[in-house]
Amino acid sequence: MTTNKIILGFVGPLASGKGTSASYLKEKYAANTHRFSTMLRDMLDRIYLDKSRDNLIKMSEAIREKFGEDIMAKAMAGDAKKDPNNIVVIDGIRRPADIEYLSQNPDFILVAIDADIEKRYERIIKRGENADDKSKTFEEFQADHQRSTEVTIPGVMAEADENIDNNGSLQELYSQLDKLVNKYR
Repeated sequence: MTTNKIILGFVGPLASGKGTSASYLKEKYAANTHRFSTMLRDMLDRIYLDKSRDNLIKMSEAIREKFGEDIMAKAMAGDAKKDPNNIVVIDGIRRPADIEYLSQNPDFILVAIDADIEKRYERIIKRGENADDKSKTFEEFQADHQRSTEVTIPGVMAEADENIDNNGSLQELYSQLDKLVNKYR
């Protein structure tokens, strides 16, 4: 295992491979993952609302409006700091306020993960993570990219320290992740 902590912050459009990358790092390197959406899903569960993309967005907007744009990043940074693992993944960075706060940690590396929109659409339908994903049309998927939680992602990706192209095979993705980990060990 490593002697220095590595905090990898994943940013990318819907279904670009952030979760798959986090799962691989957990399996191979015993990394812990913290997702922005987990706290939102927990809140929706608590108030017995469907975990649809629309409800997740509404919850995110309400929390950020009342407590500040960086409130969720503060929670993620606190979780990462307390995490005993040497490799920590923060999945789902979306806004400039997220990286402003997280980048204050010298162990933080912003990683952009991307893939072509057609590949990402196939993935989102297949995985069905949110209640409304399996029935989504391609046009609806394209429209999702204009939602408040998605429009800032390209700008945040432009700030990335590292970039991963996830248009290839799983093995190609894993190879890029291995190189990334080895670079920062």
